[in-house]
Amino acid sequence: MVPGPSCTDPGQVRISGLDDRISLAGGKDRWAESVLTVPETGAMMSRKGWLLFATMGLIWGIPYLLIKVAVGGLHPATLVFFRTALAALLLLPLAAARGQLRPLLRRWRPLLAFAAIEVAVPWLLLNTAETRLSSSLSGLLIAAVPLVGAILGWATGGERLGPVRLAGLLVGLVGVAALVGLDLHVGDVWAVLEIIGVAIGYAVGPFILARYLAGQPGLGVIASGLGVTALAYLPFALTHLPARFPAVSVAGSVLILAVVCTALAFLLFFALIAEVGPVRATVITYINPAVAVTLGVLLLHERFTYGIAIGFALVLTGSVLATRRSREPVAAPPEPVPAPS
Repeated sequence: MVPGPSCTDPGQVRISGLDDRISLAGGKDRWAESVLTVPETGAMMSRKGWLLFATMGLIWGIPYLLIKVAVGGLHPATLVFFRTALAALLLLPLAAARGQLRPLLRRWRPLLAFAAIEVAVPWLLLNTAETRLSSSLSGLLIAAVPLVGAILGWATGGERLGPVRLAGLLVGLVGVAALVGLDLHVGDVWAVLEIIGVAIGYAVGPFILARYLAGQPGLGVIASGLGVTALAYLPFALTHLPARFPAVSVAGSVLILAVVCTALAFLLFFALIAEVGPVRATVITYINPAVAVTLGVLLLHERFTYGIAIGFALVLTGSVLATRRSREPVAAPPEPVPAPS
């Protein structure tokens, strides 16, 4: 993890690095601008902050419901294409107008790696898994991403796992085991492995950002990553289009996924971080699964089982404990100096 903020003015702090990130598609670790001026952590949240917080908690909790509907009429890879292409068409012009694309040309290799690990592969795996798993269960399994992030932080030497955080990992893993053991069948094992792949991708993506794309404009990276992913999936999408126009529910789900849950969501998340700071902003990670379960049960009539109830409580508790900051953080190893371009 990146060291905490350093104070500048009495009422503000400067956040540098990539502490302002949280997960893409409803789970954990997504990020925004590399350098932001935000309200002091101890300050009361404004009405605007609460509004943005509630909006983001809902927007990043509904993708699982929409994906479940969309894969009923589209191939999982075709869905990735339409979601990324539509969102990129909205975000790329905005990023270009702000001059946030040209600086990325010198970092095209890590940009491609980020796009593949954070977007292209996880979104395909998630879409495919939801052809078998319920949207609520998928959302809860993705909630384990902070656990994976904590393990990666410890493995790379940037974080210390004290007794509380270690207990959080164990509790979270028990929660995942409860979800898998109480609610799944043998035929769902492959889908669970796909969700695990999604969680790993979501957790690894921010490490690429922190090491190779630090200081780069957040909107430019996100818009470029979406555009590159759309281009990669274009040939496959063209050969796997449905024989006839999808149902209104499917087309509407794709449109909302792209416009609201991707393009608009990132713009609102950047605004949320600027308003309340990255630490508070990441709390929506723990709200998204509750939204996913609620919508899945109410709108898709998915079963609310004992496994979901027990697993959700344990995964949520474990994630909060496992991502709790140490009072005396271990200094992260120095980052390699990038070669001159």
